[in-house]
Amino acid sequence: MAVDREAQLVRKFVEFAKLMNVYLNHFPRHERYALSNRIRNAAYDVYDLIVEGQKRYHKKTSLTQLDIAHEQLRMQLFLAYELGYFKFTDGRTEGNAAEVEAKRWQAISKLVDELGRMIGGWIRHELAESKEAGQQK
Repeated sequence: MAVDREAQLVRKFVEFAKLMNVYLNHFPRHERYALSNRIRNAAYDVYDLIVEGQKRYHKKTSLTQLDIAHEQLRMQLFLAYELGYFKFTDGRTEGNAAEVEAKRWQAISKLVDELGRMIGGWIRHELAESKEAGQQK
């Protein structure tokens, strides 16, 4: 993956992390140290694997782990959405909770999908490069 594309992935992740942390701070109080903490840790694992993938010479295993970690993050966010945690503001629901939930879910899921597409592109790029290297031998 080109350095510019890797930088774009990191910038997209930082954008996602900023938004995610704001939303997680609004989760209900009983979930602050449970699901919200798991989501936060999964997101940081994704970031660690992005860095690892950039630095490894053989990237296949790291990128596979990155893809798995991203999917785990996606599923945990979906679980939080299904449990209705995106409608909370400072641990409480307010009058326009359904509207708040819809906007938050749309924003966060869009960023997670963009990250997934970028990770998938990186994986496809690395596979194509390894096939080219195998054919040149």
